[in-house]
Amino acid sequence: MSSSSTEKRQAPKPEPFNPLAVAKYLGPSNPKLDHLLRFLNSVRGTDKVLMFIQYWSKILIFFLQRRGVAKRISNLAGPVSDFRILLRYYGLLPMVQYMNYIEHHAPPSAWHQTVERLQNWANVIYYPLEHIYWLGAHQVIPLSEEKTNKIGMWSCRFWATYVVLEYVRLLEQYRLLRRRETSLMKRIKAGDVQTDEDPELEMALIKKERTAMVVNTCINSGYLPLTVHWSLENSSFPDVLVGVCGGFASIFQIYAAWRDTA
Repeated sequence: MSSSSTEKRQAPKPEPFNPLAVAKYLGPSNPKLDHLLRFLNSVRGTDKVLMFIQYWSKILIFFLQRRGVAKRISNLAGPVSDFRILLRYYGLLPMVQYMNYIEHHAPPSAWHQTVERLQNWANVIYYPLEHIYWLGAHQVIPLSEEKTNKIGMWSCRFWATYVVLEYVRLLEQYRLLRRRETSLMKRIKAGDVQTDEDPELEMALIKKERTAMVVNTCINSGYLPLTVHWSLENSSFPDVLVGVCGGFASIFQIYAAWRDTA
């Protein structure tokens, strides 16, 4: 038998086993994966995922409280909550940046600017109080339990103030948006559109702003019961409803963060 026929009979050598080769099925580029990484690499994206875990774990604990796994879920929820507060260590800096922005840019209306200023003041007080509460609760600074709880309660009262003001701001935003939309429709019907205007783009922007308003209203509606609950000295609001309200808000928070990292 010739050597050439022997070579033909030999089976090709198999490639070395590489479990990571499954990644090749993702293709040379994967926009969805890139988007997910941008989302998770942002502080906001990570915070909203942890928010989802924190609040939905309360619902799981409620339904699994007679089983050992409920304790394990609770052991996860505690550090997640702590970590979310730590992620807000720089919370005052965006407030300063936004305060500077609204003072140097024309507001949609004087009333809108006033509401935003009040919201900023509420947050300027809220963030330091929350940080002091956390440091006291973990005995990083010497505070009695009574003082720590009172500081935590007052921080939530200023958060509640922000949430209530957000409804006022959203109402004003809706009024201005409706006026903008009505004016645009009238000008389109009358044929009074300037050559440098793009009515379709303007209408798309109005639709996008309306969607954002709906999302913000849903987020705010999830937060409102929580802020009231944590602002009261003696609240009978059950923990499972804290999970329901926070979980509801977390879904829309994730949606908003995902949209903004597209």
